[in-house]
Order: sequence, then structure tokens, then C-alpha cells
Amino acid sequence: MQWLLVVIFIGTFIGLLKFQRRPERVFSAAMLTCLATSFVDTDHILNNAVNSGLVTLILLVLASFSFERTSILRRLSATMINGSPFKSTVRTLTYTALSSALMNNTAVVAALISTVKNNRLINPGKLLLPLSFAAILGGSLTLVGTSTNLIVNTMLIEQGHAGIRFFDFTPIGIVALLVCLLLIIIRQHKLPNIKEEHASNQDYLLEAKVSPDSKMLGLTIEENGLRNLDSLFLAEIIRDNRLISPVSPDELILKNDKLIFSGDISKILILQQFDGLTLYAEQSGLLRDNLTEVLIKPDATIVGKTLKQSGFRARFDAAVVAIKREGSSLSGKLGEMIIKPGDFLVLAVGNDFSARTNLTKNFYILSGHKPDNMLSGWRDNLTLFGFIACILVSVLLNVTLLKCLIFYISLLIFTGCLTVNEIKRRFPLEIWMIVVGALTLANALETSGVADLIAVNIEHILHGKSAYLTLVVIFITTLVITELITNSAAAALVFPIAYNIALGLGVSPLPFVMAVAFAASGSFISPFGYQTNVMVYNAGNYTLKDFVSFGLPVSLAYSTVVLMLLPYVFPF
Repeated sequence: MQWLLVVIFIGTFIGLLKFQRRPERVFSAAMLTCLATSFVDTDHILNNAVNSGLVTLILLVLASFSFERTSILRRLSATMINGSPFKSTVRTLTYTALSSALMNNTAVVAALISTVKNNRLINPGKLLLPLSFAAILGGSLTLVGTSTNLIVNTMLIEQGHAGIRFFDFTPIGIVALLVCLLLIIIRQHKLPNIKEEHASNQDYLLEAKVSPDSKMLGLTIEENGLRNLDSLFLAEIIRDNRLISPVSPDELILKNDKLIFSGDISKILILQQFDGLTLYAEQSGLLRDNLTEVLIKPDATIVGKTLKQSGFRARFDAAVVAIKREGSSLSGKLGEMIIKPGDFLVLAVGNDFSARTNLTKNFYILSGHKPDNMLSGWRDNLTLFGFIACILVSVLLNVTLLKCLIFYISLLIFTGCLTVNEIKRRFPLEIWMIVVGALTLANALETSGVADLIAVNIEHILHGKSAYLTLVVIFITTLVITELITNSAAAALVFPIAYNIALGLGVSPLPFVMAVAFAASGSFISPFGYQTNVMVYNAGNYTLKDFVSFGLPVSLAYSTVVLMLLPYVFPF
């Protein structure tokens, strides 16, 4: 029956190649096949489903949902790109790498893409691909930097080991980061330029007022971090009935200024993170999580009137959050804009909105909008410093990261920083299925005797040969596989083979395990091997040739550093 399990393993690899976008389904199919052929039983699967390493991984992903909504990335992005292009590049890549060491690197890149695309100092084509590479390198600095490290750690714990410590990746990761960042900066000019994208007149127009006691007063637009907001563009300032447009980065913020933004309506709550900045709808006391988009009818009674003249709030129990007019550029205060047929409005509605009898006369109700619920005030600080405290306690005291995360996630839920609905909506089911399937396949290899057979044969084949040569082969194999499929799938697939090869050689499995982790994260050639690469591939309109020509030297430098240092940091 051992040959049947070998067929299942090979079939899993072929399935991952053929269905690259659905690795969770491939691993689930492998798990079910192993269960059906009695290589594993239900107890194996249930134990794998609540493996302590896997639960730690899931809790870290859940924590990232709150962490990515804090102001930390916005504050970093506000200081990244200014001054000289060279210094801006160094700051951007350094901040990205260091942020990725503590946060999910996919979330970091997602938050910074808009900042890079909207900057006017460096062409985004020169910076988007390096941004992804910096995030990958930063993710290799710590245990929590990337899901790949956590998956490998989960599978190591399943083998009865203590697991990888938080900073075990750092000595090799920091050298690889410095060498590769230097190479990236030297070769940055070889990347193509992309056309700059300016704010579109198809974006919604938003208005926010600066209060007299705001901490923003007396500081410039750039100092306040308003230049590079995620998907929002500061189009103009209205001051004492005078319009200031375009807005210079050196323009000071004064009390009672009205700031007019253009952009993505789902990002409006990021403005709540600025002290003393009040959205137009907030002034009416109606800003809520769920927003309603409506289209003004040609025969609406409010056509030809401004929002103030129409008595909009009292008439509809709703406040206008934003307005959009197809084919026209809007300018000025929201309250003084004359409503025209065909205008799109986003409304923050009250409890009585749906009961109003005048809705069908004035609007076509199109859809609801769910704005990104950014954290602000004490919740922002609690999420940031709570996470740092969680990591410090696990590193400095004899407390497992899992135990710290249980208390941290509970705190986030009790304080409203993380909601149960958000956990339901964004639960990382795909990662959970991949890891459970991979652990089950590894169990099958052991219980069937195939793992022992591999170990004996490897020991026979490599008898008298260097374990280091085998380590190099494992690293390169994992590196190739991660470019062909995905990083998480590559780590899960190669781990049991690498682990049993180490046992066959009679050496410590840790250098082989770390080789799998570093290689699975080293996707610098394919746009599809890593999530951040896919994101910048689309955002920067890169070609496969761009990835190969720019990424190949980075991949070679990364591999050289890791393979040189692995035997010294993790002896056989």
C-alpha cells in the first residue's frame, strides 16, 4: 500500500501545479484521500485541526485584521516619500521591511500601494516592485513576519519539537535584507516607468472640517500626513470662502478650514484618525458603518437646490457623506453644491430613513457601502501597544506566544477593536485547510512507513556525502516549487520530505526546516509565487520579463546569503 501513498503525494504536487489558485482544495482532497484509504483516521485530522502551532497562526492572522486598521502604516507612509528620491527610496523600503517583520507583509503592501502610486517624487514603476521585495525580505526577519514561517513552525511542533523562537530567523534574515536592499537600490533604475495616475473626476468628493482646537493647526499638509492617504486625495481647501487649489504640500492648516478630498468612499473613516477633523456627515450626527448610495431622479423635488436649502437632514433623516457627478469635476463645499439630476450621493442614514415616504420620489437607491472601519484614539493605541506587549512577553518571559495571543485577541474583542462579525467574515479558512491537509499528509507518510523508507534510502544514497550538499538541493527545490505554485503550499509540501531526509542523514532537522522556510519565502522571479508580488504586478502593470530580469539577481543574492549562513547559525 505504500506505493498508493506515493501516488497521492505526487498527485498532490501535480494538483498544486494545475490549480495554483486553489491550494486549499488540493490539500483537502489529499487529506480526504488519505482518510478514505485508511492511512489516517479521524483522530489524526482532529488533532491537526487544533494543533497549537496552527492555532497560533490563525490568531496572528486575526490580530492582523485590527493591526492593519491602526494609524501606524498611515503615519509611516506620511514620512516615507519626501526630500531626495534616493532618501525616499531607502526610507520606503526600510519602513516596509521593518513593518513586515511584525505585521502580515501582505497587509503592509496593501496599505502602502496607494502612497507609492500617488507620489510625485519617484515614478511608481521604480518603487512598486521593490516595495514587494522589501516586504518579502522583512517577513523573513521574524517568526510572525509571514505565514510561511508559521506554517513551517506548525509542522515542526507536530513532530514533537519545541518550535522556532521569535527571533531565530533574524540573524540570517537581516544579512539577506541588507544585501538584497543594496542590490535593489542599485538596479532600481532598470525598472520601467508607468503613467502617473491623478485623481479621477469619477471619484466621490468628501468634505471634512478642521476644529479650532485641532492638533493639526499650524502644521503643513505634509507634516500632518495628508499627502499620501490610502485612496484619498486632498483636492482643495476652502478657507474664509476662498478656494485653494491645487493644495501645496507646504500649505498650513488653519482653524475652520474645510478640506475637500476626492477618492474611494470606503476609505472615509481613515480621516477619523486625524485629531479635530470632522466629516460633513458627522456634523449631522449620522456617520455610521453602513452607508447607502443613491442616484438623484430627474424629477426630484431637491433638484436645483443646495443641500442646505433642501433641508436634506430633516427631509430624509440622512446626511450626505460624499457626492459624485459623472463627466464633471466637482469643487467647493458639499453643503453649497447645487443638486442635479443623475448625481450620485452616499448617505449616512438614520433609523427613520427607510420609513420616509419621499424616497422613491427623489432617489434610486443603488446599494449599501461598507467603509473600512479604521481605529482611532485609545483603540488605536491599545491595538498597537497591546501587540508589542504580547510579543515582548512571549520573547522575554517563559510564556508561549499562543497564550499571549489568546489574551490579546480577547482584549481586542472586548474593547471593540475586533468584532465577531469581522472574524466570521475574514476567517483565514484557506490557510487553515492548507495546514490541516499538509499535516495530515505528513501523518500518512509516517504511519504508512513511507517516511522511514525515505529516510533509509536517503541515508544509503548519500552515505559518506556532505549533508550541506543535501541542504542546498532542498533549498533550491523549495525555491523552484514556490515560484511554480505558492509560498504556503511549497512550504507545506516540502517540509515532510526535508524533515525525513534530515533524519535519514542522522543530523539535526532544524537547518533543513529553516532552509524550507527561507526558500518558500524567496519568491523574487514569478509574479504569482507570493501574494505581494501579485498585488504590485497588477498595480504597476509589470510584465513577466520585468519580474525575471529584475528579480533573478535578487533571488541569487538572497539564496547565496541564506545558504552561506545556515550551517553556521543552525549547525548540523
